[in-house]
Amino acid sequence: MIIIKSPEDIKKLNYACNISADVLQYAGEQINAGMSTYELDKLIHDFIIAHGATPSFLGLYGFKGNACISINDEIIHGIPSKKKIIRSGDIVSVDVGAAINGFTGDNAYTFKVGAVSPTAEKLLRVTNECLYLGIAAAKPGNRVGDIGYAVQKHAEDNGFFVVREFVGHGVGKDMHEEPEVPNFGRAGHGVRLVPGMTIAIEPMINEGTVKIKQMPDGWTVKTADGSLSAHFEHTIAITQDGPVILTKPSGSL
Repeated sequence: MIIIKSPEDIKKLNYACNISADVLQYAGEQINAGMSTYELDKLIHDFIIAHGATPSFLGLYGFKGNACISINDEIIHGIPSKKKIIRSGDIVSVDVGAAINGFTGDNAYTFKVGAVSPTAEKLLRVTNECLYLGIAAAKPGNRVGDIGYAVQKHAEDNGFFVVREFVGHGVGKDMHEEPEVPNFGRAGHGVRLVPGMTIAIEPMINEGTVKIKQMPDGWTVKTADGSLSAHFEHTIAITQDGPVILTKPSGSL
């Protein structure tokens, strides 16, 4: 069931999303070559707690980190580890959410660590453009397929590949609500978008293949060919006036 949010619900969700955006911005400022993903995850945890919220991902479906931290060919769900060291030239996806007052935010960004390859630069640029094209398509009266079509077309026009197995989703009191929001699809098809819907749009775009592989840890997902992957995400609200991004930093940093 798709949950239509009241203005008060969206106000509460927006507050959770502001903290989620603040911590994501903070994570990007703290990433350094030589640090472990465990160290970064601990900083993320402490930031969320200091702002009166709780880490949305910790314990979700049994996940043991405060954020999903995925490097280079890891698409999503990287488990923070003392053994996983961030290197100069890496691209690092941080997917994180903060929960407060009964609602949760959800957002992701893929950061550059030092100078990265031209291919990585293009992949990051195009994936971020895919996110904003998807958001632009999230107008009341449009359909979920319009979002997916916008993302897929831009990615494939630039020679990249859209992950099929993992998709965006509704967000609210729960991290994952209906509807599913694929990053591929046919324009004019799927669930109709109406004011009061709140969704996470999150393109996951691969450099070299559409195929993925699940790692033995049961969480980490990588590209099947070892090529790079990028992931960007915003939580948005559908309003009468169009889509509104909720995961914007509060300006408190």
